[in-house]
Amino acid sequence: MGEISRSHFSIPKMDCPSEENLIRLKLEGYSILQLEFDLDKRELKVFHSDTLPLIELALSSLGFGAKLLSSESLEDNSIQFDIDRNEQSQKKLLIAVLIINFSFFLIELISGLFSASLGLIADSLDMLADAMVYGISLAAIGATISRKKSVAKVAGILQVVLAIIGFSEVLRRFFGMEYLPEFRTMIIVSLLALAANTLSLLLLRKSKGKNEAHMRASMIFTSNDIIINIGVVFAAILVQFFQSPLPDLLIGLFVFIIVLRGAKSILSLSK
Repeated sequence: MGEISRSHFSIPKMDCPSEENLIRLKLEGYSILQLEFDLDKRELKVFHSDTLPLIELALSSLGFGAKLLSSESLEDNSIQFDIDRNEQSQKKLLIAVLIINFSFFLIELISGLFSASLGLIADSLDMLADAMVYGISLAAIGATISRKKSVAKVAGILQVVLAIIGFSEVLRRFFGMEYLPEFRTMIIVSLLALAANTLSLLLLRKSKGKNEAHMRASMIFTSNDIIINIGVVFAAILVQFFQSPLPDLLIGLFVFIIVLRGAKSILSLSK
């Protein structure tokens, strides 16, 4: 097998399930034996036989602030690797979370259009962004690296287009200010989306087995989505209290920034 090394990285911007998947996909073409994520501390241990500079460069290109903490050589028999080769199980998990995210993309988009809530529309696009990442992961299982990069490029470009449309709509509504969102719909649909994110989290936790560190860190997987859901609920309350659409615009702007950031990460996979 050759010389095996264990490299320890700090990744401060690894704060949602999409980003863990992006890291896994980015390192797919390298000689990686195992990846150990500690999402509580936002750290990653990479067991590899490839040269360290290549892995450092790959992680840095994602823009998550990856920083090498330490690296050491190991004997071939010094650690028992637990490599999951059950592709069918992996596919089922990815399909499940993809369906949940895509379903709520449609639910929130339709509800946002009928309730005139930009916050709900923006949150629906964030759900779509997550679904795209799971779709990329699904397409990459057993596929060539070139196919993975092609799918990532299409998904990233689509997210950029959606974010630009979203920013344009924020500006149009800000200067128009001719609408008032229906706050009850915003609250109800956001709470349902929060429940959907929780279900996705439970499914994702199944893939971690009995690793306690991963179990403790599991809430970090959906931290962005949970913050957004709560933010839309809070914005709805402010919309009703002040009788102004401005809180809805602000939460929408915040979410579109997150979508654009996700698009940048996805596009980095296609390089």
